[in-house]
Amino acid sequence: MSGPDLPQLNIVDGPGVDSRAGASTVAVIGNPNAGKTSLFNRLTGLRARTANFSGTTVEHRVGALRLPNRSAVLLDLPGLYTLEASTLDEQVARDALVGALPDQTVPDAVLLVVDSTNLSRNLFLAAEVLGLGIPTIVALNMSDLADRQGLQIELDSLREELGCPVVAVSAKTGSGLDELRGGLDSLLGRLEPPTFDPAKACGSCSDCPYADRFDWAESVGARALRGGIEAPSRVTEALDSVLTHRVFGLGVFGLVMLTTFMLIFKLATVPMDLIDGWFALAGGTLAQWLPPGDLNSLITDGVIGGVGGVLVFLPQIAILFFVLALLEGTGYMARAAFVMDRLMSRVGLPGKAFVPMLSAHACAIPAIMSTRVIEDRRDRLVTILVLPLMTCSARVPVYAMVVALLFGDSPLQASVLFAASYSLGIVAAFVMAWCFKATLLPGEARPLVIELPNYRLPSLRDALLQTASRCWSFVRNAGTVILLITIGMWALATYPKTGLTDLPAVEQQRIVTLDADAAELALQQAQLEHSAAGWLGRTVQPVFAPLGFDWKMSVGVVSSFAAREVIVSTLSVLYGLGDEPEDGDSLIGAMRRSHRADGSPVFTTATCLSLLVFYVLAMQCLPTQAITARETGSWKWAALQLGYMSVLAYVAALATYQTAAALTVG
Repeated sequence: MSGPDLPQLNIVDGPGVDSRAGASTVAVIGNPNAGKTSLFNRLTGLRARTANFSGTTVEHRVGALRLPNRSAVLLDLPGLYTLEASTLDEQVARDALVGALPDQTVPDAVLLVVDSTNLSRNLFLAAEVLGLGIPTIVALNMSDLADRQGLQIELDSLREELGCPVVAVSAKTGSGLDELRGGLDSLLGRLEPPTFDPAKACGSCSDCPYADRFDWAESVGARALRGGIEAPSRVTEALDSVLTHRVFGLGVFGLVMLTTFMLIFKLATVPMDLIDGWFALAGGTLAQWLPPGDLNSLITDGVIGGVGGVLVFLPQIAILFFVLALLEGTGYMARAAFVMDRLMSRVGLPGKAFVPMLSAHACAIPAIMSTRVIEDRRDRLVTILVLPLMTCSARVPVYAMVVALLFGDSPLQASVLFAASYSLGIVAAFVMAWCFKATLLPGEARPLVIELPNYRLPSLRDALLQTASRCWSFVRNAGTVILLITIGMWALATYPKTGLTDLPAVEQQRIVTLDADAAELALQQAQLEHSAAGWLGRTVQPVFAPLGFDWKMSVGVVSSFAAREVIVSTLSVLYGLGDEPEDGDSLIGAMRRSHRADGSPVFTTATCLSLLVFYVLAMQCLPTQAITARETGSWKWAALQLGYMSVLAYVAALATYQTAAALTVG
C-alpha cells in the first residue's frame, strides 16, 4: 500500500514538513482527552502546521516525523468516540481513515492513542479502528498517571488481544517515545495489517453491536489490568462535587471566566500599545521618507495601518488561546461546559458557547475562532451568528464618546448607561439565538455528552505550541482579507480627489480667508465630503434621518463598517477637528456645539441614545465578517450576520429615537 503525498492532503508546506511524493502518512486518532494532540506535539514539535481538509471547514494538523530509517507525515485527526459519526468533525475523521475525502487515499498506518487510565472506555474505538484492517500501532498514553493510580497494564496480553504492536508512553514526560518511534518505523517497513478479528467485538447481526463491543472492551480491559481498577481518583471526585454542582459550579465558573476576561484585557494592554506604537512609528518614519501624495497615504494609512490593525489583536488572541489551552489541559473545561449547558440550552445554545461569548467582549474575531470547541455544526453556527452582539473593545470608544456627550458631569449616570449598553448586547444575543432556534436553524441544542477526565497539570509546552499555531493561523488566513478591506476603505475616503479649485466659489472663498491650519483642516473636510465615502454618506442620509443622524453622522456610520472605532476619528474631522485632537474633551465640545441648518442642536439626548443603541447592535466590523465566512465555509452566513444585525440595529435605534423625541427628552 502506497501512501499519499502531502499535496493530496491539501496542505501547503510548512517548516520541516516533507512534502515529497512517497512519504508515508500516519493518521493519529483517539478519544477526546486521551492526550492525542499532546503526543502529536511531542513527536513533531515545531515541524507542524494547521490546515483545513479539502472541501471542508474542519481543521487538522500535519507534521513531519523523523524515524530511524525513514521519514513520515503525522496527520492529527479530530478526536472521536466512535466511527459512527454524529458530528461533522467525527465524519471527517472517519472519512480520512477510509480515504473518502477528496484527493486523499487511505493512510499508510494508524497511530491509535489510548488513555491508560480509561482503558476499557478507549478500547471501544480501538475495536472499530482495528476492524478497518489498516496497519496500526497503539500508544498507551498517560502511563505515568496510570502508575501513580496503581494501574498496571499487561502489554503482552493487550498485544495478543488487539493483534497489533502496543507501546506504553507519556506525552507529558516523554517516556516511551523512542520505543514508539521504533515501533512506527518497523510498522511502516512491513505495513502488516492487524490480526484483530472484528467478529470478536461485534457479535451477531441480531444483537446490538454496540452492547457487544462494550462488553468486549470491558473484558479485554479487565484481563489486561493488574493491581487495581480504573476509577476516578478521590481528588477528582471531591473537586467534581463542587465544580459540577448546580449552584457552586456556576459560581466557580463565573470566577474562572472573570479572571480570564480580566487577563485578556489587562495583560494585553501593554503588548497592544507596543504594537500600535511600533506601527505608528513605522508609519511616521515612512511618511517623512516618502514624498507627499497618494503613494505616501496608501503606504502609511492603507498598508501599514491595515497590517497594524490586524496585528494589534494578536496579544488578545494569544492570551485567550493560551489560557483556554491551560484550562483544557487541567480537565476543567469539560466541567465548565457541563455546568453551563443547563442555562445555555434554554435559548438554543450549547454550554460550550459561553466561553466564546465571554471572550467576544474583548474581540469577536478570536471568539469566533474559539467556537471550534463546539462539535455540532448547528450549535456552532448559531453561536457564530450571535457572537458579534457582545460588546467588544472596539465599541468602547464609541460608548465613551456618547456617554460623555450625555452624562459627562455625572459619573453615576454614565456608569449605569455604560453597563446598560453591555447588557443590551447580551440580551440581544440570547433573543436572537432563540429566534434562530425557532426559524432558520431549528432544533434543540445538542445534548451534552462529555467525558469528565481526571484532573492533571497542564503542559506549558503544549499550550505554547497551540497558541503559536492559532496565532499564525489568524495572521495567515485573516491578514490578507483584512488588509484588502482596509485599503479599500482608504480608497473610498481618498477618491475622487478634490482640490480647492474644484469646490464651489463660496466654499473656496471661505477657506482662503482662514489661517493656514484652519484652511488645511477645512480642505480636508471638503475632500472627505466630496470623496466616494462622502458621496455615499449623503446618499444614505435619508435612510438614517429617521434615526436622528445628519449627513456627517451617516458618513461616520458608513466609514465605520471597516471598524467601529473609525467613527470617532471620522467625526473628529467632520466636526472641525484633526484626526488626533490633543484635548480629549475637544471632540465632545465640538459635537455639543454643532447645529443643523435650522439652528437646532445635532446631538440631542434622543440622537445620542439612538446612536448608542445602533452601535451596540450593528455589525460594523468587516474583519469579523471575513472570519465568519472562513469559519463557516461560506459568505452566505457572513451576509446573513450582516443583514440581521443591521436590521436589528436600525429598528431598535429607530424605536429609541422616535420614542425619546416624542417624549421631548432631547
